[in-house]
Amino acid sequence: MNCIIQARMGSKRLPGKVLKRIEKNETVLDALINQLKFSKLIKNIVVATTTLKEDDLIEEHLSKIKINCFRGNSKNVLDRYYQCAKNNSFSSIIRITADCPLIDPNLVDMVIRKFESEKLDYVTNTFPRTFPYGTEVEILSFNSLKLSWEKAIKPSEKEHVTLYIKNHPEIFKIGNILNDIDISDFRWTVDRIEDLELVKQIMLKIKKRPILTKDILKLIQKEPQLKEINNKIIPNEGMTKSLKEDTEFLKKNKQIR
Repeated sequence: MNCIIQARMGSKRLPGKVLKRIEKNETVLDALINQLKFSKLIKNIVVATTTLKEDDLIEEHLSKIKINCFRGNSKNVLDRYYQCAKNNSFSSIIRITADCPLIDPNLVDMVIRKFESEKLDYVTNTFPRTFPYGTEVEILSFNSLKLSWEKAIKPSEKEHVTLYIKNHPEIFKIGNILNDIDISDFRWTVDRIEDLELVKQIMLKIKKRPILTKDILKLIQKEPQLKEINNKIIPNEGMTKSLKEDTEFLKKNKQIR
């Protein structure tokens, strides 16, 4: 199975976050890749960044750690994914965002197994969400990605790669992994400086690798004050902004539904 990680330096809330240091020799992006290397089912990892000059740093970094890099559209992330998958002849794609340095490789494999065994178009663990922010896994077929690329019109569907699929369950065969209990109020994605501080604390306190979701939950149960580091951050800020852009776009293009 092939994994495409989307990464860029131009985050507005935490600029350059993907190359921020977590530990002495490990960036946010490094930590994510190192977690994914524990997956039993991922065979290939490509990082899809943009053609912007600022993202030369990402390409240079990937060259040093011997990870393949693809460069594409900076705003239309759907196009970037489609071109990357097409260029690499991927028949199916695991989508991971670079702000998830504590991705659980066991959860990744669980989602892959469901996708393969049930022959679905798209599988995730976020639709509906019962897992923490920072553990998002999505898998889609190339055909589903291609159809999304051809049909998506709204800005939100071009920025958020799989949103067209989620918006059209009548077209796609969609699967979702649910946790036994809803733990979606936990958060260890890296979107702001407080998030980065929490991840640093987690990686400092948990020495084993890979770090699994159950390990983090056990740590927070033991040290509940950790959750307070980033508990004031509003989730899904990027999606909220995109949906506002959709409203303006549809006002200007009234013929589009």
